[in-house]
Amino acid sequence: MPQITVDYSAELDDSFDRRGFALALHPLVAETVTTKIAGCKTRFRRIEEFVAGDAATGDAVLNISIALLPGRTDELKAQLTDSVLELLAAHLKPVDVTVHASAETRDLDPSYRKR
Repeated sequence: MPQITVDYSAELDDSFDRRGFALALHPLVAETVTTKIAGCKTRFRRIEEFVAGDAATGDAVLNISIALLPGRTDELKAQLTDSVLELLAAHLKPVDVTVHASAETRDLDPSYRKR
């Protein structure tokens, strides 16, 4: 059920262990929100261009969005978000660009359906 989307800058291709991150993320999500690991699905979207503020070059983005079925408290969602950002550090090698890392955990829209 958890639908996880990770947007990351192309500059992070060689420094971001995407598969390792997803394989470590799924048990973390499952344990935190009491769901099954098999239900976790992560997709990665490579961002070709990113601009932050007035920086001409040298910035990268890495954003993790976790969407869950409704019913979790705001506190639990915040705890998961903090844990995800901590986990990210273990899967991102140092780079020569400023990485704007962020995460959010939110409820899926009531229209969500799966097959």
